[in-house]
Amino acid sequence: MTHVPVLYNEVLDGLNLRPGGLYIDGTVGAGGHAAGILERTGPDGRLIGFDRDLAALATANERLAVFGDRVRLIHVPYTALAEHVAAGSARGMVLDLGLSSLQMDDPERGFAFRHDGPLDMRFDPSEGLTAAEVVNTWPVDELADALYEYGEERLSRRIARAIVEARPVQTTAQLAEVIARATGKYRERIHPATRTFQALRIVVNDELGQVAEVLPLAVQALASGGRLAVITFHSLEDRIVKRFFRQAAGMVGEDANVSSPTLRIVNKKVIEPTAAEIETNPRSRSAKLRLIERL
Repeated sequence: MTHVPVLYNEVLDGLNLRPGGLYIDGTVGAGGHAAGILERTGPDGRLIGFDRDLAALATANERLAVFGDRVRLIHVPYTALAEHVAAGSARGMVLDLGLSSLQMDDPERGFAFRHDGPLDMRFDPSEGLTAAEVVNTWPVDELADALYEYGEERLSRRIARAIVEARPVQTTAQLAEVIARATGKYRERIHPATRTFQALRIVVNDELGQVAEVLPLAVQALASGGRLAVITFHSLEDRIVKRFFRQAAGMVGEDANVSSPTLRIVNKKVIEPTAAEIETNPRSRSAKLRLIERL
């Protein structure tokens, strides 16, 4: 499946793009949002794109080659932002925190259970913990806690015990079947393994820690009037982004009602995909966009 950028027009409109200046895509992926930014900021707008996934960077490099030296792609996590972008230099930045179709549809990456593949789930396959290591080595209580905290899985204890009893679990299909047996096949409107796969992916890539770390770095990188757009896909991420935005805007916490907050929330109501977008791109259905502007 071709990767379709989620909330494409909403992101580009929300960033208040204009020709010239530097823009950042912290999760460049296949380059969809990046291409739109470069098109709208021509002829001299520049973009730096980051990604932990070398395969995604290769795809983005091919897609964005037409923009020549206006674009620079770097294989680092977005938490390395400050090493490559001077403070106060960016007119805008986007963080699309969802998986790309390239990642979801590649069985070898292990992100999905529709196609059988190894339990990997790393954004950067060259380093770090794999999902197989978590599934096959973590104590049952630690595994259950992770499924409950990061997957919001109500049956976390039952699933963790079933996984431990089934060890070794080596593939996505094997894990999905273990979970289905433990929970009674399908329930609600989603596959019973969905929340467990989410939890494992978050653990493997330290996703919540990375999001919390990058937000202040992104604000620091913005110039006056620059905007940050963040797309989240589950409540745990969105909670972190929402709270940070509200604190930075002086709305909650110790800094509430400060006389000169550093940021202004652009969209008081979270932006979600239209029914038309969800119909053409079902993977967009849980997306939420929040925008904030540096004062």
